[in-house]
Amino acid sequence: MAKYRYVYTTFWNDPRVVEEMTAEDKYFFLYLLTNESTTQIGIYQITKKQIAFDMGYSMESAGALLQRFREHHKLIKYNEETREIAIKNWGKYNLNRGGKPILDCVKSELKEVKDTTLIQWVGKGISNDSVRIVYESYYDTSHDTYNVTSENNESSNDAGSYDTSTIRGQKEKQTEKEKQKENKKEKQTKDSEGCQSVSSQSDFARLVEFTNHNITPVLPTIAEHLGYILDDYKDVDLILAALQNAVFNNARNKIKYAEGTLINWRKEMITTYQQLHAKEEREKNNKRQQSNQSYQKPKGRTEIVPEWFANRNNKEESLTPGTEPDNNTIDFEAEKQKALENIERMRKRSEANG
Repeated sequence: MAKYRYVYTTFWNDPRVVEEMTAEDKYFFLYLLTNESTTQIGIYQITKKQIAFDMGYSMESAGALLQRFREHHKLIKYNEETREIAIKNWGKYNLNRGGKPILDCVKSELKEVKDTTLIQWVGKGISNDSVRIVYESYYDTSHDTYNVTSENNESSNDAGSYDTSTIRGQKEKQTEKEKQKENKKEKQTKDSEGCQSVSSQSDFARLVEFTNHNITPVLPTIAEHLGYILDDYKDVDLILAALQNAVFNNARNKIKYAEGTLINWRKEMITTYQQLHAKEEREKNNKRQQSNQSYQKPKGRTEIVPEWFANRNNKEESLTPGTEPDNNTIDFEAEKQKALENIERMRKRSEANG
């Protein structure tokens, strides 16, 4: 998924940018803020060779620009050994809002920082308390001497470069007790994160995946919005059901439509997916009962019997011997007798003529 970084329009009105930076400085600073290696925490690893390649500069020019921004502008720090760069005031513009998704991302990226003094340096410029506390929790106090040494030499030496021999010596002098303390702190941090954020990370990942595949590419602002929804409604299955409903109804603004659905469900005292499922089952059962009541099984084909056929037996019973039938009744026996007499006469006539 593509990454996005904020560059505020006030960048071009900043007195330091307008009065102190050359055109090349502005170009370089924008590169430091938006290049592909940037992270959410304002500390990332990049080499001079990569900077030179991306900007089309020589290695010497890239090194000179880094030195200028460290010593003259004092806007960055760069560790020559770990190849890590830190941007001052990054948190002021990029970490001014908290929330679970942001904090989880910050924690995962802070774990990868090798020079922890950079964490403290960037953390000072963060105004959001919840994010700043996370930065402070990842600052390793065992590097205090390392930090003081670099700060004392900042005015006369490179503000972002460090004596690598001193760093190695300090690392070699760490006692076993300090190492155990560090491991214990790391384990406690991981345990607390495991209890608090593993489920939220997986839940948030489900929301991002569904939104990314069915609604819209998840930009940082959308991801942050989804994080707020998750913090508010907690149940990821209920939120997914609302998003699915928005997709099914082809809403114009599907995320806003889903929020409206969640608000309506909350008014109906539905705050979990189980409650929603139970409601849907009740509605299905009610519809099924209404359908069964309105449906009647056909009784089969009904024949209409003519009146004369229904009364035929009555007419036959009413004819007693010796009574004459009415004009509409045919005497089959009399007709038969007449036919036999005619046949006999015709036979006798034929014999007489023959």
